[in-house]
Amino acid sequence: MAEWEVVEPKNKAVGWFEERLPVLSLVNNVVGPATPTPRNLNYFWNFGSLAGLMLVIQIISGVVLAMHYTATTGLAFDSVERIMRDVNYGWLIRYMHANGASFFFIAVYIHIFRGLYFGSYKAPREVLWMLGVVIFLLMMATAFMGYVLPWGQMSFWGATVITSLFSAIPVVGESIVQLLWGGFSVDQPTLNRFFSLHYLLPFLITGVVILHIWAKKISDSGNPLGIEVQTGADQIPFHPFYTIKDAFGAGVFFLILAAFIFYMPNALGHPDNYIPADSLVTPDSIVPEWYFLPFYAILRSIDFPLGIPGVFELLDAKLLGVIAMFASILVWFALPWLDTSKVRSGNFRPMFKWFFAFLIVDMLILMWLGAQKPEGNIPLYGKFATLYYFAYFFVILPVLSRKEKTLPLPESISSAVLKPAE
Repeated sequence: MAEWEVVEPKNKAVGWFEERLPVLSLVNNVVGPATPTPRNLNYFWNFGSLAGLMLVIQIISGVVLAMHYTATTGLAFDSVERIMRDVNYGWLIRYMHANGASFFFIAVYIHIFRGLYFGSYKAPREVLWMLGVVIFLLMMATAFMGYVLPWGQMSFWGATVITSLFSAIPVVGESIVQLLWGGFSVDQPTLNRFFSLHYLLPFLITGVVILHIWAKKISDSGNPLGIEVQTGADQIPFHPFYTIKDAFGAGVFFLILAAFIFYMPNALGHPDNYIPADSLVTPDSIVPEWYFLPFYAILRSIDFPLGIPGVFELLDAKLLGVIAMFASILVWFALPWLDTSKVRSGNFRPMFKWFFAFLIVDMLILMWLGAQKPEGNIPLYGKFATLYYFAYFFVILPVLSRKEKTLPLPESISSAVLKPAE
């Protein structure tokens, strides 16, 4: 556990307040400029702070948009168009918010897969990892509800299809759907609920992020080598080394975001959402946002029951698909116990590297499959991709933990990073 450094302000008034509520000490120890940090962090470690910056941008832009949005089924679509056309810089704020959601997920996905590769879920960082998974789940709920608010065709039918999945849950499923809808169909009460929760959840995410950062401080920061940090030569101050590095990474990241906002603002969206919602006209293909596609593909790939069709069915296809979709994320909670290898970093696990590379390819394939119509060989490809996804976590990782011959670890970060003296 990292040592706690107490800040003693020179100003007496600030010192009096700090003695009773040590806010400055908390900030200084968690993200302070003098915080000792492993000296070998690479640019993959930038994406945690980038995700935090995107959260701030989403909250600020979302609050401004809420000032001009009308949460009624008759006016929601028109109010979004009014924001785009009549509100000063409304187009900029809306495109920043819509594309910002995608870039928020890009940063978080890279952050998650960096953690998967470098073993950020292993002791003593289990709670840190699980809080991160909670953040991801809250992000998905927030993004889904936000996608409904423009009340276009894809918003309406996406809400209808996804919320209807809960009806597959035995006994309580229909009640859950009616609670989400606020009635017996997606209508005004649904929009009210989703608007309220979409506004609330980002602040809940912020609270969990604070716990996430706190847990990171308690369990120390990880590093690409996956070895314990020794005080002294293994560490450097966070400022100026990583503040400059983070600033450069943020600059590149926001340049790419700006390119999407100004030159291709609708590239990551669906054109059907520029058509007002119509409950009598079903879109040709109902497709969620790109960051949901891998899990949507897993849901659609399960088109068979658990058991013998027509003879004995323990779970029908719909319920089994819903379970598989949620299990594909919830399995991340169990990672600290599925992967019991003593070596954290994938850099020292030769076989793990290959299986992890296949997992990334598998996720990209699932993303592509989720955007296709479920016809031809697409369902079959989805089954193979889903099989590998679950096999990676439930079979490959546990077996590798016991059978893989790992490479020798360096004695310290400094011995691996610094050149030997001549």
